Amino acid sequence: MSLARYDLVIFDFDGTLADSLTWFRTELADLVDKHGLPPIDSERAEELRGLTPKQIMNELSIPAWKVPFLAADVRARAAENVDKIHLFDGIRAMIEDLSAAGITLAVVSSNGETAVRAVLGEDLCRHFEIFACGAALFGKASIFRKVMKKAGTTADRTLSIGDEVRDIEAARETHCVAGAVNWGFATEAVLDAQDPDVMFRAPGEIAPYAITRTSQAQRA
Repeated sequence: MSLARYDLVIFDFDGTLADSLTWFRTELADLVDKHGLPPIDSERAEELRGLTPKQIMNELSIPAWKVPFLAADVRARAAENVDKIHLFDGIRAMIEDLSAAGITLAVVSSNGETAVRAVLGEDLCRHFEIFACGAALFGKASIFRKVMKKAGTTADRTLSIGDEVRDIEAARETHCVAGAVNWGFATEAVLDAQDPDVMFRAPGEIAPYAITRTSQAQRA
């Protein structure tokens, strides 16, 4: 009898489950003006998708002390605009398939839990056992460890899925399996350069990968 390949799947939210980037672009000009950042037109915004987070900070001359204030502002705006943020096509079916296979699901996000739950909706929230929201932009690794402990599993039985370089870095730091998606904020090229363990190019690829595991009899 085949068993699921993983006990736990940890999802990033923005850019992985939800298309927050489309909404975020409508807020960008106001954020830039409010926080004193250099102008970012649509062409430059697209170029930033091909940089790592640290490169983006250098490119926009964002000091480290300002990052928490920017993140808090984006969280507050997201909470006020949940009706404008939608799940990517195929996410609902993927979540339901993973849950049906008995895999524990978690969300680790820098976004707030109120916004995350509102966008997912009550029905899909029932499939998630762990919500760890409001995480620091560069503080996911420590939360991954807590989530794995709460789920009662180990790093090798945990799959992390995100759309940014920092998601891959957190997975590497905690030794869990690093999965990346190419439909979020970071471009596939910049994610590929980080050598994730698996690259997903459609939500429909995730459940078959996470669930399928060759049994001992089949391997023999």
